[in-house]
Amino acid sequence: MCGRYARRSTKKVLADWFGVDENSLPEFGPSFNIAPQTFQPIVRLSPETGEREIIMMRWGLVPSWAKDARGGAKRINARAEGIAATPSFRAAIKTRRCLVPADAFYEWQKLGAKSRQPFAIAMHDETPYAFAGLWESWREPSGQVLETFTIITTDANELLAPMHDRMPVILEPKDYDRWLQAGEAHELPVDLLRSFPAERMKLWKASSRVGNVRNDTEDLLHCDDDDAPSLWQ
Repeated sequence: MCGRYARRSTKKVLADWFGVDENSLPEFGPSFNIAPQTFQPIVRLSPETGEREIIMMRWGLVPSWAKDARGGAKRINARAEGIAATPSFRAAIKTRRCLVPADAFYEWQKLGAKSRQPFAIAMHDETPYAFAGLWESWREPSGQVLETFTIITTDANELLAPMHDRMPVILEPKDYDRWLQAGEAHELPVDLLRSFPAERMKLWKASSRVGNVRNDTEDLLHCDDDDAPSLWQ
């Protein structure tokens, strides 16, 4: 699964990486402990122009047919398997796909009954990357529109498997256009929803303070106890 991630790339880096005009970006800064139900930048095709844009959305998808927004907290992730038939996601997978910029994500390794060690996972070359996501637009009774997103998950690769059986879908840059472009139902790019190659990723111990969502500093990406045990020692 993916329940916490980090984004340290500057707006300029993200604008260049995703091919978006930096001057069009909304206000946001780095965040090293991104949690569900917060507003984060995502990349989508503008409904008006059809061009890529980066806008802010809340993490935790609320389907357009939902009676209220509370269920979004349960939809921070969408399983790739059967996604086109899942009621909460089957409309979005057809026409509302997005990219979720990240530089690392966190996963926890269980050490004992009451102890866990967080790890950060990133690219070997430390470049930014994008999770495959879906977005939705939901209208509140007052008429105000809330836009939300979810991150798609798939089977864990060899690097993540000792900790968890799931991992977020990470897309290759060459597949960004195909993922974002709407198409016919039989052309859905579900073949892209696969595990990212383990040999191109790295993981390391992160700070235990990442468990508290109020902590949001760059040092969360570094372990505060070099002697902390793990499966990789």
